[in-house]
Order: sequence, then C-alpha cells, then structure tokens
Amino acid sequence: MRLPMQKPARLSIALLALIALAALGWWLTRPAPPAAPAKAAAVPVRVIQAATADVPRLVTAIGTVTALQSVTVRPQVDGILTRVWVKEGQFVEKGQLLASIDDRALSAALDQAMAQAAQTRAQLKVAEVDLKRYADLAQDRSIPRQQLDQQQALHDQLQATLQGNEAAVAAARVQLSYTQIHSPLAGRVGIRAVDEGNLLRVSDALGLFSVTQIDPIAVQFALPQAQLPTLQALLKAPAQAPVLAYAGGDIDGGTPLGEGRLSLIDNQVSGTTGTVRVKAQFSNSGQRLWPGQLVNIRLQTQLRRNALVIPNSVVQRGVDGTFVYRVQDEKADSVPVKVIDQTSELTVVEGVAVGDTLVSDGQSRLKPGARVEILHDGAKATAGEAQP
Repeated sequence: MRLPMQKPARLSIALLALIALAALGWWLTRPAPPAAPAKAAAVPVRVIQAATADVPRLVTAIGTVTALQSVTVRPQVDGILTRVWVKEGQFVEKGQLLASIDDRALSAALDQAMAQAAQTRAQLKVAEVDLKRYADLAQDRSIPRQQLDQQQALHDQLQATLQGNEAAVAAARVQLSYTQIHSPLAGRVGIRAVDEGNLLRVSDALGLFSVTQIDPIAVQFALPQAQLPTLQALLKAPAQAPVLAYAGGDIDGGTPLGEGRLSLIDNQVSGTTGTVRVKAQFSNSGQRLWPGQLVNIRLQTQLRRNALVIPNSVVQRGVDGTFVYRVQDEKADSVPVKVIDQTSELTVVEGVAVGDTLVSDGQSRLKPGARVEILHDGAKATAGEAQP
C-alpha cells in the first residue's frame, strides 16, 4: 500500500521549481556584454610629394597686334595706271617695283628741259670764248672797259640760266621717277583699291593698296601704373623680359602664338585709365600674329629658381592661416605653411621639405592624427610635374 508524500518534501520540490524558473528568466533577460571598442576606419586619400621647380611670376593683359611699319601706297603724280606688277597678298622686298603710271607726258617734259639746258650750255660756251678775247683786248686798251663788263655780265647770266635749266632737268627726272612706284619697305601687299586703266590723282586719299611689315611684328598692351617700376627695371636688365602671346582663352596652357621681348614703355601714363602702354616685339616668321588681332599677353616679371612647390589643391585654409596635411606612418598631421607665390596650378610655400608626402585629395574628412589609406591609382604624383 502506497504511503502519501509528506508535506515538507512537496515544499522542497516547489521551491526548486521556483528557483529554476527565476534562473531561466534571468538568463533570458540578462544584458548583453559590452562590445570591444571598434578600431577607427582609415580615411582614403590621394597624395603627392613636394618638389622644386622654376616658377615665373607673370603679369597678364589683353593686347593688340600692330605692324612695326605700314604704308599706304599713293601716286605722287597724276596719270593713268598702266600696270600693277604685284598681286594682292604678295610679299615684296624693299625697292621692288609695284606699279607703273603712263609716263609719256613727263618723258617729253624731261626731254624739253634737257634741250633747254643744252641750248644754254652752248650759249655759255660761246660767251666764255668771247669773254676771254674781250679780256685780252681790254688789257691792250683795244676796247672800252664797259664792253668787257657787259660780256662778263652776259657770261654770268648764261651760267645762272644753265644752273636753272639743270635744276629743271633734275625736277623732271624726279617727276618721271614717280611714274614707277616702288615699295618703301619689305612686307605684304594688301587688297588693291584701283585697277589698271584708272586715272590716278595725287589728291586720292584711298591709294592703290597698303604694304605692311609682318615679320617682325609688335603687340601693344596696357598695364596698371603700379607696374611701372617693374617695367622700367625689366627694360634696363641685361636680358630682355620674355612675353608670350596667346589666342583667345589659351593663356592657361595652350600653345602660344609667339614669344617676344619687352621693347618699349610709353612716355606717359593715361590720366583716364591709370595705365601705361607697353610694346613688345615678336619674331613672326610663321605669320601666326596678324595686325589688328587681339591676343592675351603673359609677361614674365620674375623667375624663382628651385622654389618649393605644391599643387594648389594641397593648400588648406583655416582660422590660424594656411596649412597642409603631411602623411607619416599612415597618419596625417596638420603642418602650417607660408604661401610665397601662386600660379594657376602651383603654390610656392615654406614650411615643408622636398619629398614630404602631402595629401592632395580627401582633406575634408581628415583631422590631425587621423589614420589614412593612400589610394594608388597610378604612379605617385610629384608637385614639380605640373608646370605653371
């Protein structure tokens, strides 16, 4: 026969069940253990190395190409244009025949002047013989002194007349020479304004055509009067200051149309604009510069040799001034730098050394001491590879 469970035993079992339920509830609701601190992620950046380069200091302006010499060919005598010996656009040498004017009337005038001179010369020859004979007779008192004086006056008169005739011959020769028009300079012939067969007059303002010197050529531009001491020093320097001319917007890296030298500063400053006009002379054998053309001018006023340079994107500006991020041991440190000069691509600085690894892209996410990851998307760039 089964005996009934005693009361203390039942209480122990219930107590154990309660303890087990409490332990299970604590296990299910316990707080998660604290996670280990995560390591800070590295900031991806691109870098360059500081280098040295020759950096020019430049002054820019807009200039106008002007010919050193340009002449409008006009007739100096009236007449019919019988022949044009050159073509439009042709290059001619100094003294080359350009055009001819009908010379028949002037040739006849020259012949007439020469005939008159010859007639007077013959009369003077007779007068000289008579004067010598009269002088001998007067010495023997065979003729009155008055007759000798009259013969002397006739001789002097014919001599003066001959001089006038010879001057008339010379003037006629000059007038005749004007019928052959020669180039006063070496240059390029412009568009012809008059065709063969037309009557030319000295009073015509238009002229036949122009002859313009193309090589060498000049560029004229204006700079602020504050640049005047610098310009004067450049003109006095042993080496002439180089000047580059660019077309349109090519001044920031395009191929220059030509390289010239500073040649002239105007003798006064404009009171209206506060600028001084400057002229540079260019060799133009390739004819890339054309009179009247507008060009961009870049004048080198100074050349810093072996300057420490970095790209403009490397330099950062903060409350305390300019600084760069230098990478050492995979960490970026902020290094203050002093900006000495700046071009369109490079900045001349002090405060870092040649070969220092500097951040060129990704600075917005950096703080001093931050870990960095250098992105290798090609050969490591060097600041000196970019030229101004």
